[in-house]
Amino acid sequence: MSGRVFLMYHELELPERPLCQNEPGYVRYIVHIANFRGQMQFIKDSGMRGMSVSEALRQNATAGPVITFDDGCETDLIAAAPFLSNLGFNATFYVTVGFLERRGYLTRPALRSLSDQGFEIGSHSLTHPYLTDLPHDKLEQEMIKSKEELEHIIGRPVFHFSCPGGRWNGRVADAAQRAGYQSVATSRAAANSPLASSFALGRVAIMRDTNLATFARQSKGHGLWKLRVNNSLRSSVRQVLGNTAYDRIRAGILTSKRHKR
Repeated sequence: MSGRVFLMYHELELPERPLCQNEPGYVRYIVHIANFRGQMQFIKDSGMRGMSVSEALRQNATAGPVITFDDGCETDLIAAAPFLSNLGFNATFYVTVGFLERRGYLTRPALRSLSDQGFEIGSHSLTHPYLTDLPHDKLEQEMIKSKEELEHIIGRPVFHFSCPGGRWNGRVADAAQRAGYQSVATSRAAANSPLASSFALGRVAIMRDTNLATFARQSKGHGLWKLRVNNSLRSSVRQVLGNTAYDRIRAGILTSKRHKR
């Protein structure tokens, strides 16, 4: 492995349980609970251990990928946490404060319970905007207020931040440092070498259609160059079109594909 792999999950799909959202761009990131368990078991059977961001950033960290979740869905607590605990794994759950108490998302007591079980809580912003589009004062608010709110709820410091939509630039990294965070996670598909900046951490998105063979390669940092090429192409298109136009076009394409099935 050329560096530490950070795995990025979102909501887990449970039988007979509706998802938080049904929009195609959201659903493509949803992993079925059976697939998630198979992926975690693969890590365990490979002699590795899933860990939190804080554990991974320590110099003496053991071998294994970092397990991260974005948004703060209820399945973090009722599905992911129990299985991770049984395997002896840790994880970092990045929570969007504005999503708390919504249908399908964590409540404040549930978030405290997740933290009390020993899992690390990070911030995924206050309201889930694209941070690169925000003026200075709004960017600072998303960073600082979300940190303060989460720390108040769980009674522990919050050290790590992940970017909504993976939208990252130097302004975001600088704002995170000023707010007192120790790291920023992006959606750039790359393993993180010991020399990598903790304020520009790459992560590998585990998708709905990620099979176990693909997961086995990606969790060990193999073949990520293909994902980086695709990410680079999408990033270039976003820069030309802007985030709003890009999202509108992508939503139309994904909806069209779903209707053709």
